[in-house]
Amino acid sequence: MSEELAPGPRESPLAPQAGPREVWKKGGRLLSVLLAVNVLLLACTLISGGAFNKVAVYDTDVFALLTTMMLLAVLWILFYLLRTVRCPGAVAYRDAHAGPIWLRGGLVLFGICTLIMDVFKTGYYSSFFECQLAIKILHPLIQAVFVMIQTYFLWVSAKDCVHVHLDLTRCGLMFTLTTNLAIWMAAVVDESVHQAHSYSSSHSNASHTRLASDKRAGDAVGGDSCLCSTTVCQIFQQGYFYLYPFNIEYSLFASTMLYVMWKNVGRLLASTSGHSHTPSPLSLFRETFFAGPILGLLLFVAGLAVFIIYEVQVSGEGGLNQQALVIYYSFNIVCLGLTTLVSLSGSIIYRFDRRAMDHHKNPTRTLDVALLMGAALGQYAISYYSIVAVVVGTPQDLLAGLNLTHALLMIAQHTFQNMFIIESLHRGPPGAEPHGTPPKEPCQGLTFTNQDALHTLPACPPSPGLVSPSPADQQEAVGIVSTPRSHWRRRCLKDISLFLLLCNVILWIMPAFGARPHFSNTVEVDFYGYSLWAAIVNICLPFGIFYRMHAVSSLLEVYVLS
Repeated sequence: MSEELAPGPRESPLAPQAGPREVWKKGGRLLSVLLAVNVLLLACTLISGGAFNKVAVYDTDVFALLTTMMLLAVLWILFYLLRTVRCPGAVAYRDAHAGPIWLRGGLVLFGICTLIMDVFKTGYYSSFFECQLAIKILHPLIQAVFVMIQTYFLWVSAKDCVHVHLDLTRCGLMFTLTTNLAIWMAAVVDESVHQAHSYSSSHSNASHTRLASDKRAGDAVGGDSCLCSTTVCQIFQQGYFYLYPFNIEYSLFASTMLYVMWKNVGRLLASTSGHSHTPSPLSLFRETFFAGPILGLLLFVAGLAVFIIYEVQVSGEGGLNQQALVIYYSFNIVCLGLTTLVSLSGSIIYRFDRRAMDHHKNPTRTLDVALLMGAALGQYAISYYSIVAVVVGTPQDLLAGLNLTHALLMIAQHTFQNMFIIESLHRGPPGAEPHGTPPKEPCQGLTFTNQDALHTLPACPPSPGLVSPSPADQQEAVGIVSTPRSHWRRRCLKDISLFLLLCNVILWIMPAFGARPHFSNTVEVDFYGYSLWAAIVNICLPFGIFYRMHAVSSLLEVYVLS
């Protein structure tokens, strides 16, 4: 149900309107994109300016902008839910590929964690509310309302193909998407400056400061009265910083779903499709060799242990940074090496897979591919900068060798994993054979006691003199014959997708929750200087973190549809 076709006889009432709508389709999209670009540039200017205390842009200005954007987005969502979908013929079609259950489930999970983060943030700013501006307490409350309403909206409307209020709907969806991107940028900047402050504190460098200090508010009250000195305040502060990764992923998940909805505005879909990717409920979490899940769980548990050891040793004062980095790089080299080999094995298995390729138009799949390729560029950039620093730099020790190996494997892993995921997403459902495939063995000269058995051969064309069985019987017979032959391939692909999924989860957890070997390892810092290297990492690493979680979503789809 994902291809666009001309309206058939049942869609004849829409035929007179389809022409004018198609003429203005690109104009309406252009209008909404221009609106989004201008709003996003304004938000980017204020957010980036608010990251530095020397710039006369304060975090209260950023909070005011984000609060206003969220309120406007909530108003439009309520208008959509209460007015647009109630119009006759408003949602004539629903895209079966948009908003799969695993994507909406992830959105709900990250939304719940974002609500918890808003509670911690409200408690943090309420700890010294007498010297805070009201916008700092109002912002997390408005964000909580925004998250709840938007999550419900995307849960019930992610598949909609709207055919009323086209331009208004496009502008509303694009503005809501921009709001989520602005929230993502604010969270990334705040979290990056927090990491820079932690690094500068450990190296006694006073030139780097936090985003959270608002000079205007502090000067109005008297300075030290706004410091977070109580234990409860510090718990709230550390709590919402540790929950930032969930808020970041929620914003990105919502942005991808809103983009697909924007692409589906005014879209005409066929009533039936021969390439439905709806999985059978009975095949879920079955038909695996269990090697992939078991090995993936072992790496996941080992990764958590390595992450804890790394955080304890790096944050401690025992001078164990090098030992922690050796353990961290060693685990990542093993994990990246295994995932590279497994991804390459999956691509080789596809060379023997006779399933037809699905070339039908699918905005969700197109976006998934673009995000996988685009987000991988962030990690590519960091890896190549590290390679240059290690090769050209003077220290050639064990740590430099591990760093170089880690960077090279990171590039290889992203490349082969993207190849495997993208090819998997373009495969047809199990049992879909390519049309026009010539038979591998001649069918003439064979004698059958039951002549109807000839039709059970998937590669043989029907004989002219035989009575063709019913389509249901033929499909069942073909499935019986072809299933044992490809059963081992499906099991291997499910194991591969589960293994890669678990590995990407642990590779997301480490950088998302504070592992920064880029700064603990001083090779790049000494080679490029702290300012340049911090800019490279803070710009590129968020894309690398997003790549891991988006790969998890895509691999879950590959597993379910294999």
